[in-house]
Formats: sequence, C-alpha cells, structure tokens
Amino acid sequence: MDVKIGILALQGNVSEHIDAFVLALDRLDCGSSSAVVTVRHPADLEGCHALALPGGESTTISRLIDKNHLYEPIRNFSGGIFATCAGMVLIATHVDDARINTLNLIDMTVDRNAFGRQRESFETDIPIAGVDGGLFHAIFIRAPVATHAGAGVTVLSRLDQGIVAVEQGKHMALSFHPELGGDTRLHERFLKKIGV
Repeated sequence: MDVKIGILALQGNVSEHIDAFVLALDRLDCGSSSAVVTVRHPADLEGCHALALPGGESTTISRLIDKNHLYEPIRNFSGGIFATCAGMVLIATHVDDARINTLNLIDMTVDRNAFGRQRESFETDIPIAGVDGGLFHAIFIRAPVATHAGAGVTVLSRLDQGIVAVEQGKHMALSFHPELGGDTRLHERFLKKIGV
C-alpha cells in the first residue's frame, strides 16, 4: 500500500520525523510510491493518511498553527495523528497553559514541562504496552505528561510523574522523542493502526 505521511513543519524536530517515518515505511515494506511530506498550509494535508506533530515549543507551534490557518484542517483531518512532546500538548483536550489553543483530539489533561527545565532532560528505558522487542529507549526533553486520561484513551506507558504514552482511535501521543533514537517500533505500530 502506498502511504503519504505529513509532518507538521512549522517548528521543532521536523527532519528527524521525516527520517524516522521514511525508515518505518521501508521496514514495513510499503509501496515504492509512499512519501513523507512537509505540511505548512491546509492544502499540504491533501492526500495524507497520517500527520506527525513534532516536538518543539508548544506555545510557538500553537501560534503558528493559528497563523497558517491549520487548526480546523487538523481538527477535521480524517487520518491518524502521531504527536510527540509538544505535539502531545497540542493534541490534548486540556493543558495547564491558557496560551495554547489545543486541538482537542485525545481526551487527556497534560502538564507541560512536567519534568522541569532543559537541564532536567533525561533518557530511560520504559515498557510500552503492545510493543514487542523489550523496553523502549525514551528521550525526554522538557517533556510533558498526561495527568488524566479519559475513558476512551489507552494508556501505553507511565512513569512516576504521569502518563507518557497514549492512544485514542487512530491517534498516538508520546511525551518523549522516538524520532531521535533510530527505534521505529512506535512509528510502525502507529502506521499499522491506520491500516498500513
């Protein structure tokens, strides 16, 4: 199956997400016409089966989504959304910062920068429900956590500070950066969920 994956390219880890999805598509032996494209404007979403919301600065990305008239197109997007770090903040229903206009796509409450400032960033191996192959090496950079998940949300992983990985419907949100480690198991799980 040929697949088109969009990467929201307004700010943050754009190239890393492109590389990770290209590798995941290759590992899943997707069609030679599969593509990973950047999304900056509503028209860029046309034909996409999925959209990645990368890590970065959530207030900046929120402002740029608004400036580029992408809020409603993303809210109404029929494909799956893969959200990491700042993306997890944006995809939530509730966030502890009134400056962020959330997308309301996963029923959860998110605490931005739950682990502290940049110097408190860390890496650790975590179990993730439904992901084979052992622990996942997770990189947390000024990471959020979900402090509450609604009844329709599947919690995939949590640490003492809160929930760090969830799924709801076609969407997946992670408080860490799987695109930085070369392990594409979560990208592959997400792609399989959307029917790849």
